[in-house]
Amino acid sequence: MGAFEYRQAEEVRAAFEAHGVRYLFIGKSGAILLGFPDTTQEADLFVQNSAENGQALVRALRDLGFDLVAEQQNEILRRKVFIQFRNGPFDLDLAFAPDGIEGFEDAWQRRVTVSGFPVCHPDDIIARKKAADRVKDRESLPRLEAVRCRPFVTLPQFR
Repeated sequence: MGAFEYRQAEEVRAAFEAHGVRYLFIGKSGAILLGFPDTTQEADLFVQNSAENGQALVRALRDLGFDLVAEQQNEILRRKVFIQFRNGPFDLDLAFAPDGIEGFEDAWQRRVTVSGFPVCHPDDIIARKKAADRVKDRESLPRLEAVRCRPFVTLPQFR
């Protein structure tokens, strides 16, 4: 798969809104929507952990063109903590309970809306990267922290 693109974010937003899915862009895809000058291979989403949201999520993913096998659908419906999808129109990582963030409702209250996209606050994205403690996350932390200190921009790399 290629790099995460603005078009994919728009497709996610449209399908998730149509089905009433509560979600936030998180991880590097969220940071990119906030103006972080980098790339990522997948869309990272933090989804509300509820049965209703899980059912809506299954419908939305199918509308987006994801070929959900029974095991993936079951993982969503039982709200597995982290699920990766590599069988759709783009790569997607879903987190029902991402490391470093207390809960969806708290993150929702802190969210930043950028051009209609609900995005985790930079502090939450940074907390998740710190909790993951992977080399690639540690390397990007200084740049992410710099994004946190400047005003939010409206997607200059996609326009």
